[in-house]
Amino acid sequence: MSTTRKRSPIALSLLAAVAAVIALVAGSATASAAPGPLKPIAKLDVARYMGVWNQVAAIPQPFNLDCLRNTQARYTLLDPNNVKVENSCTKFTGQRSGINGNARVNDQRTKAQLHVSFPGVPFQSNKSGPTNYIVTYIAPDYSWALVGSPDRLSGFVLKRDKGVNSSQWRSIKNVISSRGYNPCFFITTPIDGAYKNIQPLCTVR
Repeated sequence: MSTTRKRSPIALSLLAAVAAVIALVAGSATASAAPGPLKPIAKLDVARYMGVWNQVAAIPQPFNLDCLRNTQARYTLLDPNNVKVENSCTKFTGQRSGINGNARVNDQRTKAQLHVSFPGVPFQSNKSGPTNYIVTYIAPDYSWALVGSPDRLSGFVLKRDKGVNSSQWRSIKNVISSRGYNPCFFITTPIDGAYKNIQPLCTVR
């Protein structure tokens, strides 16, 4: 007798949200010309950028679809041009998962364009390479940031603390739009003790 594993309501919500994003991306293919490459901020204080960041929303990526909640990045400065990257999340199984890598500064003028690499990951195992991580916005107090790839196929909203109120969500959506992204492509990331919804960012009020 064969059995079918039932998915949790949260898992189904995430899959539905990802499907909605895919549909939006496909639907936008015939839209007006996309903006130019994502631009970095004028100057990143790399030392101040170090520490723990909580992911509160992101464009779904193949490598993190098994991450359900509590997604974090910890950055540690190794030398003026290299940063230790420790990414972690809670999976659908409830287990904690993580991967360590390196971020190398590619832009000495702004310090805000980096190449992030992870050992053993195809096309991303070399510490040197093209820019794939751009800090395109940083709050004046370094409380939250928007980062993404030059082509905007990836995007992550990172925050120092875990909570996001209505006013902060509005600011985040405004910044995302101003950087040439569609807020509907971003899916909120649940965080224990903060919020539990999984939904397109454009629907958050």
